[in-house]
Amino acid sequence: MKLLHALVLATIAGSFSRAETSPLDQGYREMYNLQFGDAHRLFGQWQQTHAADPMGPVSDAAAYLFSEFDRLKILQSELFVDDQSFRNMHRPEADQDVKTRFEEALRKTDQLVTYALEKSPQDGNAQFANVLRLGLHADYLALIEKKYMASLGEMKTGRALAERLMSGHPEFYDAELAVGVENYLLSQKPAPVRWLLRMGGSETDKTIGIEKLRITAEKGHYLLPYARLLLAVAALRDKDTTQARQMLAWLAREFPRNQLYKEELAKLH
Repeated sequence: MKLLHALVLATIAGSFSRAETSPLDQGYREMYNLQFGDAHRLFGQWQQTHAADPMGPVSDAAAYLFSEFDRLKILQSELFVDDQSFRNMHRPEADQDVKTRFEEALRKTDQLVTYALEKSPQDGNAQFANVLRLGLHADYLALIEKKYMASLGEMKTGRALAERLMSGHPEFYDAELAVGVENYLLSQKPAPVRWLLRMGGSETDKTIGIEKLRITAEKGHYLLPYARLLLAVAALRDKDTTQARQMLAWLAREFPRNQLYKEELAKLH
């Protein structure tokens, strides 16, 4: 079964490369490969030719967020390292210029989403851009500014919108990530905290979280690589090195200029 699962993953994984037919697709590849200048250029091209599409500015916002993650080593410290002293070590401050550009891209996204949904309330593309907007902002609040309660509110709203989107547009597999992230991350909290979070309307089911992450990791598009990274982290925390190695090996192969994947994979060897 493990071999069959690996073959299925390999087959689906190839779709990420072959699907790159637009500047938007290519921009996400450059972003995951840490080529942020190229990513912004490609997302800019998309916005020039698709001015009404909220996926243009929200993708640009994603590139700003990931550039800060890379500069501040956020993913290493928050996801992979279990050393509290490393997590608490002094790091550079957030780049205020990047923050301004990030927030401006999110504001533009919100405006385009509002306009699109006023014209067509069931517009799946606009709904997904809105889910992504909330997810990116929640990540910035939690991982860069450490504003956890504000982030939690945005996470809950994003998850509810993702569920609404998928009820009408089940083909938006990337939106499953919003449900998966909330359930998995909050499931890692101590039991009393989970109880309080559920009382506040949050979802904290680890099994559901992993299931939703797998859907995006196998059928998603723009967020497929990020879902695989999160699954690798989940596997490492569960001591499943085989699963973690499979995910990280694919990421390292697809995005050779991103050293994080290679470094974490080397630790498993």
